[in-house]
Amino acid sequence: MAAFATLVLIRHGQSQWNLENKFTGWEDVPLTEKGEEEARSAGKKLAAYKFDKAFTSKLQRAQNTLKIVLETSGQPNVPVTEDIALNERKYGDLQGLDKAATAAKYGDEQVKIWRRSYDIAPPNGESLKDTAARVLPYFKANIESELKHGKSIIVAAHGNSLRALIMGIEGLDKEEILAFEIPTATPRVYEFDEHLNITAKNFL
Repeated sequence: MAAFATLVLIRHGQSQWNLENKFTGWEDVPLTEKGEEEARSAGKKLAAYKFDKAFTSKLQRAQNTLKIVLETSGQPNVPVTEDIALNERKYGDLQGLDKAATAAKYGDEQVKIWRRSYDIAPPNGESLKDTAARVLPYFKANIESELKHGKSIIVAAHGNSLRALIMGIEGLDKEEILAFEIPTATPRVYEFDEHLNITAKNFL
């Protein structure tokens, strides 16, 4: 049976600071050539899907991933909405720092807590709980309403903003979502019935 509505979530391709192993957060860094190629590969996988609308963050690595995906999948004219609510988790004082050097300075355990706890934020940054507090209301107000009308939607965002979304969509608890890995530029597809119950979900 055909899906009533479809939602595709995609994390941006490799960014320059992913490559350099730095905390990125809200810093607006570009994709690498590999990241652009990852986005093209994702676009080819999504060629069979026809999107009504697209949503992304205010950061160029997500915006450009989406642009490449839509162009490669043959639908460059899909309307795109950009919003800060979909930005990556803000890493505060850690942004721009090398992850290995940060671990050497603060200790592996402290950095692990900042990166992988649900409600403990790095200095002047956000926890995953904080990120969810802006992502989930935006989803309910702007994206869920489209799905209720049977639309096909793609969202290009970031590891932690997508974790927050997946937590809400799949009803995962904080331990489950912290263990959930989201590979770069790998589409996660959800199909819903008319009551927005999930009928299928998978990574492409």
